[in-house]
Amino acid sequence: MQPRIYTYKITFEEVPYYYYGSKKEKYFNEDYWGSPKTNKWCWELYTPKKQILEVFDYTDEGYEECRDVENRLIKPVLNDFWCLNESCNGKISLSALSLGGKKGNQIQKDKKIGIYSLKKEDRIENGKKGGKIGGNKHAKNKTGFCGRTKQKMSEDGKKAGKIGGKVSGKLQYELKKGIHGLSKEEIKKNANKGGKAVSSQKWKCLVTGFISTAGALGGYQKARGIDTSLRIRII
Repeated sequence: MQPRIYTYKITFEEVPYYYYGSKKEKYFNEDYWGSPKTNKWCWELYTPKKQILEVFDYTDEGYEECRDVENRLIKPVLNDFWCLNESCNGKISLSALSLGGKKGNQIQKDKKIGIYSLKKEDRIENGKKGGKIGGNKHAKNKTGFCGRTKQKMSEDGKKAGKIGGKVSGKLQYELKKGIHGLSKEEIKKNANKGGKAVSSQKWKCLVTGFISTAGALGGYQKARGIDTSLRIRII
């Protein structure tokens, strides 16, 4: 019997995970169960089953056709929860991108490179510069929040606040969550802690880059006609 070129699908007896692939055999019926990297654990933990989907001519052209079919099988399901494939024709799945980002961030943190090579003061200073540059660019081009009038920004902020507050408040009340799940003593105790925490927070104006406490920044923005929702907490 001649070796084969084929596409296949791996499934598992215990769980609905699956995996697509292609294989060019060195000899007929070569024992092969895919070559997963990120999700190899599934092969080790569960019982895999292989289904050969399509066999192609054992030629260079047949192999290229096989790989094309493999890509067409994977592409529509690449980000499906149960799909174990992590790439398709150079495109990386969202789960693989997320994992890669976490690993890269941890490497930078361990080696003290990138943003982790900067002192706290340097990061704050860079944040100020970035805020000013971004704010000036939006102001010049009339884009982003600078593309809206003060009245429009105020109206949008009020609408979003009312909608979010009503939905969240009603849900917490019904489930006895958040403040509705606390006793009077616990509420008073948390209020004292909250006051201390708020006073130690630092916020940055997204328009000018000015940094201060929440209350002081609010006064600063109001005095300059800046929507007080245009801020971000940095500490």
